[in-house]
Amino acid sequence: MARLPPYQFGIWLAEYLYNRCQLCHIQRSMSHANIASASTASTAKPTFALFNSGLLCEHCQHSISWLPDPFSVDIASNLALPIQAATFYDYPIRQAFRSFKHSEDITKLPLLVHVLRQLPRPTGCNGSNSVIVPMPTTDNRLRQRGFDPVTILSSYLAKHWQIPLWRGVVRIDSTVSQQGLTRSERLANLDDAFRVTELPPVKRLLLFDDIATTGASLQALARALYETVDAQYGTNTSSDSANTNSHNHRFYAYALAHGSN
Repeated sequence: MARLPPYQFGIWLAEYLYNRCQLCHIQRSMSHANIASASTASTAKPTFALFNSGLLCEHCQHSISWLPDPFSVDIASNLALPIQAATFYDYPIRQAFRSFKHSEDITKLPLLVHVLRQLPRPTGCNGSNSVIVPMPTTDNRLRQRGFDPVTILSSYLAKHWQIPLWRGVVRIDSTVSQQGLTRSERLANLDDAFRVTELPPVKRLLLFDDIATTGASLQALARALYETVDAQYGTNTSSDSANTNSHNHRFYAYALAHGSN
């Protein structure tokens, strides 16, 4: 039996029993226009209606911009890394994520899981030919925070896509937080920030981070993987699915949200 992601029972309760939108907290089956009239009507619901799935009401679902245009960063000569976010790092996602990341507010996790579910599984990728590579954190940062938000979120992405996680990269403790740094400062901060501890078991590597601002962290992670693969197999690597060859490793990157952190 596959291991459940952290707090999975809480997600099930929020999705199937709580039956209220994770943003506006009205019943998900009720439209905003009908709230006033419904308040004077009977609130009794059939038993089966308590088990409707979903985490946002229709109004809140349509109020958020999903799947912004992807952007790319270079990881080698003639090799770019496409980065796709589920949404923009704006209200209300920004506030929910900050509460989750900095205060370990687990009540915000159902909303963030819903955001992740907007990411479609990459075409041609499955559990046998792909792995998800979560952005590693440092041991020092993990001790300070007490938990790793990316690990928790990536476990739900793995469940959503049915693609396993792979943790063959570690982050060096000498790096500092990327928050508040300019792009040039971010790039300098990430010089030699990652060490690949083993060769990837498959050739489709799906990198994941929580927030993509400039893409510098994902870029540095992809470069570390690229250099390792290149040293082992040569230069036949690509992030372009149209490029096929005998040692073709493909790199893709995904994030919960895109915007200024």
